Amino acid sequence: MTVASDQVMKIQIEGMHCDACVMRVRKFLMKLPGVKVNDVSMGSAEVEISPERRNEALQAIEKAGYLPHISA
Repeated sequence: MTVASDQVMKIQIEGMHCDACVMRVRKFLMKLPGVKVNDVSMGSAEVEISPERRNEALQAIEKAGYLPHISA
């Protein structure tokens, strides 16, 4: 069995308006096992994550109350 290596995923996030939003998204992402949070800033996040866990990261951002979009 091969395990996919982590890939950098850039996520655009709608609905973030302040530093509290940034902290909330960071907190939700950091709770996910196997996710390394490189950066969370106003309107975006960059994480290192295996491809099969991608949806978990997007769902965590939605659960935090924001709308995520994967950057190309």
